[in-house]
Amino acid sequence: MAILDTAVMFVALPAVQQGLHLPVTTREWVVTAYTLALAGLLLLGGRLADRFGARRTLIIGVAGFALASAIGGASADGAMIIAARAVQGAFGALLISSTKSLLVRVYADEDERAKVMGVFTATLTAGAAIGLVLGGVLTSELSWRWCLYVNVALSLAALVGAPRVLPDLPGRAEVRIGVGSAVLASAGMAALVYALGGASSLGWGSARIAGSLAAAVVLLSAFAVRQAGHADRLLPLRVVADRSRGWAMAGLIVNGLSTFGMFLILTYQLQSVMRFPALRTALALIPFALAAALGSALLARPLMVRVPPRWLLTGSIVVEAAGLVPLIWLTPHSRYLPLVLLATITEGVGTGVAGPAALNTALAGVLPSDAGAAGAGTSAASQLGSSIGAALLNTIAVAATASYPAGHLTAGIVTATVHGFTVAMLWGAIITAAAALPIAIFVNARTPSRPR
Repeated sequence: MAILDTAVMFVALPAVQQGLHLPVTTREWVVTAYTLALAGLLLLGGRLADRFGARRTLIIGVAGFALASAIGGASADGAMIIAARAVQGAFGALLISSTKSLLVRVYADEDERAKVMGVFTATLTAGAAIGLVLGGVLTSELSWRWCLYVNVALSLAALVGAPRVLPDLPGRAEVRIGVGSAVLASAGMAALVYALGGASSLGWGSARIAGSLAAAVVLLSAFAVRQAGHADRLLPLRVVADRSRGWAMAGLIVNGLSTFGMFLILTYQLQSVMRFPALRTALALIPFALAAALGSALLARPLMVRVPPRWLLTGSIVVEAAGLVPLIWLTPHSRYLPLVLLATITEGVGTGVAGPAALNTALAGVLPSDAGAAGAGTSAASQLGSSIGAALLNTIAVAATASYPAGHLTAGIVTATVHGFTVAMLWGAIITAAAALPIAIFVNARTPSRPR
């Protein structure tokens, strides 16, 4: 449900912007507020599940998610929906962390757990595809508000079923929560993403943006220091100090940046420029979800036991960068074929391979005592990348759109807007491709052994 929500809201985003009169400089916060809260609190959510019992925290997470969804659906302005989305993300973090904790503790056998995690990953991929279609149907046939109200119905079903089917695993009183660390991490990530998104309206040279970037550096540095010196650390530094593991997590950030950046731009290109209705937009993005699922299921697993991690990660990230390249040639008169379809399929294949490869490398060789923290860290990295991608590429698009008429006096608003999209995709491709270089240099993990 927490993953499905992101896909649903991407399709509904243009309708939300129009309905609540959001400016282009803040529209991405409808998605970013959710993913940012999710990223910042995933580490804390895992500790809460261990301390108080995963079933209990799961139920609390579902209930809070439903309440925030109801408030978001009733939003009267942009501030209200962005705040509701942030609260949704916080409870979504608790929901996801509790689910993973239940799976890890219930399925203790490694082989059985691997199969269950495979089903869990496939469910997440299917959730993205279902979310696209559901978002299109609800937005087209009812209203964007029902994209949030639907969570209430799903949550009620989960609240009724959870106490009956989930084991009531006891909490562990010795687990320390680490609220201070969670506050530092969340505030640091929020300051970073705010600076990247706010630069579209304030400019990179503004005092507020410079202060926000400085605050991000200070807060995240304080978080790192706290992880080294406190017993309640959420992410032990030894987890990310390993060069292969640390750069694999960087790969997860790039993976999220590329994918979410593309989704944001394509959602507006399809609906605002090409005049696709919401449902048709959802169907147009389905090839990405299918390609990602096939890449994960058919390519990633056999390649992971044949290709060294550094080359598999590097190659798949380069494929992701290549997926953004066709969108550099978008025009106000572009059709779905061939550029958009080619981009979604290529990006989907790259994402489908890069995600599992980075995750496998990031979790390989982790001490049993660090498994929960490492798992939460990988999820947080993915969500942080998603937040950065939406904020940064929206800022680039808005800035390029605003500057275009100065040199093209006869250009219309649509032409300027599409120009902004193409510049954003160009920079997205450059950033993604550039990230592949240090990964190729620093990842030195060995190829996993083939299962006998």
